[in-house]
Amino acid sequence: MKAWEGTFEIPIPERSEKPRNEGYTMIIDKGLGIERTKDLIRLAGDYIDNIKYTFGTSAFYDKELLIEKNEIITSSGIDIMPGGTFLEVAVWQGVLEDYLKRAKVLKFNTIEVSDGTIEMDLKTREDIIKMSLDIGFRVISEIGKKDPNEKIPISQMCEQVVRDIENGAFKVIIEARETGKGIGIYNDNGKIKSDELESICKNIDDVNNLIWEAPIKSQMQALILRFGTNVNLGNIPPDEILALEALRRGLRGDTFKRAYLENKEWES
Repeated sequence: MKAWEGTFEIPIPERSEKPRNEGYTMIIDKGLGIERTKDLIRLAGDYIDNIKYTFGTSAFYDKELLIEKNEIITSSGIDIMPGGTFLEVAVWQGVLEDYLKRAKVLKFNTIEVSDGTIEMDLKTREDIIKMSLDIGFRVISEIGKKDPNEKIPISQMCEQVVRDIENGAFKVIIEARETGKGIGIYNDNGKIKSDELESICKNIDDVNNLIWEAPIKSQMQALILRFGTNVNLGNIPPDEILALEALRRGLRGDTFKRAYLENKEWES
């Protein structure tokens, strides 16, 4: 039972429940310890769908410690995956199969497939997705380059989203890095470039196939107001997970205002 259950109704009640296909929330983990991971799951596990080790940070864990941590996460109904850059290193070095086998041993259940830094042809990307699926992983792919000077045309991005979903990817992340500034759908100040956002939406049949990286509160808010409480969001800092859930449910100023204006019949 939640602490305030039965006292009042949450302003926005239409929140999906786990296991989620929409309203998916992916957080970034740059080095949470075992006890902090347990605390985070106990406090906010209901609202976390995926934890991603950023970059190649899991390379620096003791093997048994990483297995223990991953088992804690997956036993709580949360996906766990190494970052896409880690996979890119494995592809670059020609050890993809070994990488996937070791990821299985280390108790990851999800693989991120990206080409944010390296060049990867369409056939290679397709083969990686299918190989990961065959081994038993859930696949989340990512589209977008990490260098702002290597911008991918929106039409090409949208075509790749369709291909990745057809090849078996569960969701496709729209790259924004951990900063959320000067890349993807964000300008140098972290504000959404509305024309690019809407262009993506026009060229994608189902935006629920997308996870929008949104590490900054204003980005989370703008995307919730644009798509609704069950928009898929990624790169959320662990300390922001409950604050994000409050945004989703109309318990912070801007989203509460919309709920209030749309449901004034609750006024006494």
